[in-house]
Amino acid sequence: MAYARGLHISSALVMCGLLLVGCTGGESGGDTETGAASDASTGGDASPTASPTTETDPAKQPRTADQARALIGKVIAGPELFGPEVVRTTPYESDPSRWAVLGDGCTWHLAELPAGVLATLTRHFEVPAEGAKGPVRLSATVTVHRTALDAAWEQAGMLEESLGCKEELLRPGERLTELSSTAFARGEGLNSSSDEFLEETGLCVSDSRGGPYPYKWDQATLDSVVISTSVCGGRGREADELSTLVQGALPKMLVRAKSELGGLDGSGSFSPEPDASDASGSEGASTPGAKSDPEGGA
Repeated sequence: MAYARGLHISSALVMCGLLLVGCTGGESGGDTETGAASDASTGGDASPTASPTTETDPAKQPRTADQARALIGKVIAGPELFGPEVVRTTPYESDPSRWAVLGDGCTWHLAELPAGVLATLTRHFEVPAEGAKGPVRLSATVTVHRTALDAAWEQAGMLEESLGCKEELLRPGERLTELSSTAFARGEGLNSSSDEFLEETGLCVSDSRGGPYPYKWDQATLDSVVISTSVCGGRGREADELSTLVQGALPKMLVRAKSELGGLDGSGSFSPEPDASDASGSEGASTPGAKSDPEGGA
């Protein structure tokens, strides 16, 4: 599954305000699924703000599905970005023609890509079981939208959906529980490297794998690109161990995206690469609606 969320209401309201205030005309993601949902909640009177960033060059933004897929291939993590103990799972990559949507009853299902998405891809990984410790499941997702506004619509839609889902069904026998999240715009917390950053924590439970185990999902946007990572623990795995696994992968993917999109900073120089700790809203954080499913797809 490409995407799943629950947020504290207070955080969601703050973030929605940041996305919805100061709206401008121009290209809109309103015909996407997330855009339509957000538009309905606001009566069609407001749209998320998609402020331009000097960290990316508009001329280097993907305009076609082929260009978006090429960018994803250069940005998305392989197992080495998570650590030497991480390996690929089977299947390794998701169906690039579909992504996951949170439907009625807080249940995830796969759907065709909406008009506002050029391409998306999720990769799945695992830390194998060892001794008394069970396996850990991880994922990385990169989605390229047609515009930065479409990416902002994805974030806004996730925030809206999260208000009603503190538990989500990934598939029969697989669910996320006790979900809560925080959201940070650029300049809030330690988020100095992405346009918006969302972090979700909770528990993952499986009829086959057991649980509940610690669960963590992080997502960041950079212009039209949305990047996320997720992790679902296993028997004997502590939350700190899981955070260590994912806290570096998302910032490294952001560095790759900035390198490919080639923006300039205010002084006319290329923007510096961010520290791993700066990509998230809180220390130790790494990094679908849309969101990475640690359980290996729908």
